[in-house]
Amino acid sequence: MSNFYVKVVVLASNGRLPGGDGLAAFTITEVAVTLTVATLVIIYFSRLVKNFIIKNKSPPLPPGPPGLPILGHLLFIKPDFLQYVTKQSKIHGPIIKLQLGRKVYVIISSPSIAKQILKDHDAIFANRDVPAAAVTGTYAGLDILWRPNGPGLHKLRKLVVREIMSKEGLDACYEFRRREIRHTVKNILGKIGLPINLSEQIFLTMLSVTISMLWGGSLNGEQAKLGLEFKDRVEEFVGLFGEPNVSDIFPVLKPLDLQGIESKTKKHMSWFYGFFESVIEQRTKLGEGPKMAG
Repeated sequence: MSNFYVKVVVLASNGRLPGGDGLAAFTITEVAVTLTVATLVIIYFSRLVKNFIIKNKSPPLPPGPPGLPILGHLLFIKPDFLQYVTKQSKIHGPIIKLQLGRKVYVIISSPSIAKQILKDHDAIFANRDVPAAAVTGTYAGLDILWRPNGPGLHKLRKLVVREIMSKEGLDACYEFRRREIRHTVKNILGKIGLPINLSEQIFLTMLSVTISMLWGGSLNGEQAKLGLEFKDRVEEFVGLFGEPNVSDIFPVLKPLDLQGIESKTKKHMSWFYGFFESVIEQRTKLGEGPKMAG
């Protein structure tokens, strides 16, 4: 045992000196308790020093309204969040800090500063925290929208541009788009004098174009009705990403899924899988799908 701990034991025991064989004069309990306390004190002060060094090296955060421990500003935010942020920006400046639970948010209210962040220096600020719902609904945030900026995202963007958005790719799918647009126009002409939901028609056309490009065929009959349900589910699915979620504010609570948002996301994902599997199966039976070279 080191001399440091021997001295600590002596001091903690009101100055009693050890016996002839070291610490024989002390009970095992006294030694264990004293060593534990000494170790905890050392760990505590080591962390204080470490946090002090890190704090001095890190740039200061923007100003913001005072908050509460753990909760931050959660209890002070009013129902109209934009009005609250506008008021705080007038007090603290165009760049303010808000802490919501364990998350710290930096809010920009100046158009010129927003331009620097979103356009001039977008690569620096490209990464973002992935909401818990998006983690569940986008394969742990690995899609093109939520993937962190880096080689993986760059490869994915190049793949999209080369295979989907290139002139050759668009020209190859011209006939599919032309057929679906004509089908939509014919469908609308057949409903002259009747009310038409343009939002539904446009969505069904886009979905039919996508399915036609991937597997051939169109959404007809029962599948057209499923297409409308697909639209509703997509809207709800995307809405879950922006819904306030306690799992985002306090990540430690994420496994509990207190609001059931992740559970809803999984149900939507399961429905989407079933929808596309039914489309693929029908196209395969009709012989409209892509032929496999064998």
